[in-house]
Amino acid sequence: MKSRFNLLAAIVVTVLVVVAMSMFTVDQRQYALVFQLGEVKRIITEPGLNFKIPMIQNVRYFDRRILTLDNNDPERFITSEKKNVLVDSFVKWRIIDPKLYYISVGGDEARAKTRLNQTVNAGLREEFGKRTVHDVISGERDRIMEDMRIKADADARKIGVQIVDVRLKRVELPNEVSEAVYRRMEAERKRVANELRSEGAAEAEKIRADADRQREVIIANAYRDAQKIKGEGDAQATAIYGQAFGQNPEFYAFYRSLEAYRQSFKNKSDVLVVEPNSEFFKYMKGTGRGNDKGK
Repeated sequence: MKSRFNLLAAIVVTVLVVVAMSMFTVDQRQYALVFQLGEVKRIITEPGLNFKIPMIQNVRYFDRRILTLDNNDPERFITSEKKNVLVDSFVKWRIIDPKLYYISVGGDEARAKTRLNQTVNAGLREEFGKRTVHDVISGERDRIMEDMRIKADADARKIGVQIVDVRLKRVELPNEVSEAVYRRMEAERKRVANELRSEGAAEAEKIRADADRQREVIIANAYRDAQKIKGEGDAQATAIYGQAFGQNPEFYAFYRSLEAYRQSFKNKSDVLVVEPNSEFFKYMKGTGRGNDKGK
């Protein structure tokens, strides 16, 4: 009885072990290839519980997530101007055909990265060789990345890989070239600045000359108008004086003499040397008519 129980227990354990060895799970982040004697029998792309033949079949897993290929050191490329530039880039890629990926690179991620790195570097070298420094730094940077992604993806499909994106993180000149470029840029900026200063000085002189000319014209016109108005005023004053003189010559002469007296004796320090019988004292002696009678 005991031996039968032991045998039954051994059979149950064996069955459980066989069942356990037959079961495997596939994560949603993975592909699974089922091999039988080294030959790919099944490709499992959906997550869940699966079965295999124990001892005969084995399973290998491959990452289906987007992976990153990033070089530690920037690569040196030559532009169409025969100038060196340092390029730091990275590639986003993923496995889309696990069977082809296994056949091409043996499922080795390092070999796949080496193949992709060679493809991307060759493509970038070709793209940079067709463009100037300005184009690769700013002018056509987006176009380079898109063209490179398309070319690299076409080659990567041959090993069951898709290139999701190619990005240029940094494009700069080597140190030995940067200093010369900066000096040339500085000299160019100084030349432009001097030209702008010269143009500004010339324009300022032109504005000053025009302002001086307008000033002289305004002053001349104002002086002309002032003289004209003054002449008209003098003419009106003369006409009024003449009219007043014509109406009463004696009163006009008396008024003019009073004005002369006021101006002559305006200050106490004024001294006037004239003869006593001068016409200047005519109205101080009395009326001209009275004096004539006395005589």
